[in-house]
Amino acid sequence: MTDAPYPNPAALSLRRLLARPSLVMMPCCFDALSARLIEQAGFELTFLSGFAASASRIGAPDLGLMSFGEVRDQARNVMEAIDIPMMVDGDTGYGNPMNVLRTVEGFARAGCAGVMIEDQVAPKRCGHTQGKAVVDRQEAFDRIRAAVEARGRADIVIKARTDARRTHGLAEAIERAQTFTELGAEMVFVEEPLNIEEMRTICKEVPGAMVANMLEGGQTPILPPAQLEELGFKVAAYPLAALSAAMQAMVGTLAALKAGKDHTGGLMPFAELRDRIGFNAYYETEARYSRQD
Repeated sequence: MTDAPYPNPAALSLRRLLARPSLVMMPCCFDALSARLIEQAGFELTFLSGFAASASRIGAPDLGLMSFGEVRDQARNVMEAIDIPMMVDGDTGYGNPMNVLRTVEGFARAGCAGVMIEDQVAPKRCGHTQGKAVVDRQEAFDRIRAAVEARGRADIVIKARTDARRTHGLAEAIERAQTFTELGAEMVFVEEPLNIEEMRTICKEVPGAMVANMLEGGQTPILPPAQLEELGFKVAAYPLAALSAAMQAMVGTLAALKAGKDHTGGLMPFAELRDRIGFNAYYETEARYSRQD
């Protein structure tokens, strides 16, 4: 691996997690508060989901509407609120290989632990929705080459993703993933395997740290962590668990409020809410600077 002139402690922390023999669970965040709650729950890694961040920041679907600058700004806000490493969704790199260079280096300099670059046609689409298409092999490989080159300037873990399973079949997806690792990607994500046997085949045939996408309601089976580890996955991503839970709770509470019913049953106690947001920590710090008469 090329030594980076701009060391990245978050990337080093992520590599230490990947070096462990056990599965790393990675609930995905969408803003600073969701990331803080993930950290408070005891998880050691999170990922700024493009789907969830687009919904949270601009109230729009994940169809390539968010720009690089908006995603980087969202990532910076999140990382200021947490101490665990965070990966980020770099989509297609926002253009040609020159754009990929800028995208990856920008996220690295911002302090992200890792970045995901995928082979979809731009503007990309969420992996389990309709209308997906992937670029040809050469363009896909050029994106990863550029991402790895950018890592030589500012260190970051490269996670390469292929969506070729749906459009070109499992064999093509595996061949793309194998080449991604040969080009220097440290993590690999084959989107949308349809059953456990496909998941097992992917882990067997593709080297590198394999990522399982546990999207509730998607095409891939939702498996317990122990089974994912047995299959050979290194990281289990939960892209919408936090967002879906938050939306479900808000919709229910607002519906009860609109109907004039008691809406307080599902609310977090105000004292706990204040503490989780950081009021108590703020007051403790403030007290240390108070003038004592």
